[in-house]
Amino acid sequence: MQKSYSRLLGIVGKPNVGKSTFFSAATLAPAEIASYPFTTIKPNRGVGYVRTPCVHEEFGVKDNPVNSLCLDGVRLIPVEFIDCAGLVPGAWQGRGLGNQFLDEIRKADALIHIVDVSGGTDAEGRICKIGEHDPLEDVKFLENEITMWMANILKKDWPKIARTAEAEAKDLLSMLEERLSGLAIKRHHIFEAIRKTGLNAEKPVSWSEEEFLKFVDTLRQIAKPMLIAANKIDMPNAEENLERLKKSNYIVVPCCAEAELALRRAAEKQLINYRPGDCNFQVLHPEKLTESQAKALETIREKILLKYGSTGVQDAVNMAFFKLLGMITVYPVEDLEHLADHNGRVLPDAYLVPYGTTARQLAYIIHTELGESFIYAVEAREKKRVGEDYILKDRDVISIISAKKRA
Repeated sequence: MQKSYSRLLGIVGKPNVGKSTFFSAATLAPAEIASYPFTTIKPNRGVGYVRTPCVHEEFGVKDNPVNSLCLDGVRLIPVEFIDCAGLVPGAWQGRGLGNQFLDEIRKADALIHIVDVSGGTDAEGRICKIGEHDPLEDVKFLENEITMWMANILKKDWPKIARTAEAEAKDLLSMLEERLSGLAIKRHHIFEAIRKTGLNAEKPVSWSEEEFLKFVDTLRQIAKPMLIAANKIDMPNAEENLERLKKSNYIVVPCCAEAELALRRAAEKQLINYRPGDCNFQVLHPEKLTESQAKALETIREKILLKYGSTGVQDAVNMAFFKLLGMITVYPVEDLEHLADHNGRVLPDAYLVPYGTTARQLAYIIHTELGESFIYAVEAREKKRVGEDYILKDRDVISIISAKKRA
């Protein structure tokens, strides 16, 4: 299977809340998992999948996926994850593994914040009595740590940037984009943050300390969008805290990473039939299960799947890409009649692209030469010819006609 991912998803949170379990459940990549802080010293990287219905059934064809997988009508598109070291209060000042953690999320396009919704780990990530810690405090603390880290990076050069932008009439957005490029922050992120805060981009010297921090905090929310995976949902006190978390401004997904990891491993051993994100599973070989394994699987079925509809891990990943990042799925093909590539493979590739992507921009994503020699595209459902400015829709199947292809 060829790689197709172009977005990086950061798995973040304080120590000992289940980040590495979530990472392993989403990717089946090995990660050290233990009940003590700072288990993750070096970041774990792995590949998981975004789940979406495949279009092959709609078109009545049998597909031959190349850059992704298709299981029983479900297309699984690979995406990249990074499991970061745990964050503790004061990390932006270098406490704990703070500087290392924050450096790891520089390139992350979106964040999944793993929160112990049972309240069974304190602010430092140490195990405490269930219900003793308020998980809402974890959300506030992580927001503040990332905002202060970003402010610290920008503050070193801020006086010079502000003076230069004002005195020499230079573009503040361009200067900030250059300074923050290492954090995967783009010009449109900065523009939107200034617009939302209502600050005067022509008079940045006049910004107060409070206004500066407000700008950085708004920029964080735009450039590093985050959702909450309310983990350990099967524990006491979890449901009450989940309802409280849902009243925050974030997307909150009830989650049990341990259950997902158990199901993924059982499926890998062909003991059960289960796809990531399914609402149930089928036991394939009951005779191969020990009594304790069978009991554990039934507990997962009754207390997690039937109650919440899934373990939440795949839902969190999907929402990160489709809700936070506003991605859509498109299927480029060369042979429109057979929906195939030049090798005859039907619907070989599924691409995740941002909403608003045009036909020509897709051509560039596939290959620079295809973008440069773009003539027009054809949308498969209506067999309609579209121009370079055609805005792609979710689940579009599209053929790009280029000068090179015609020649």
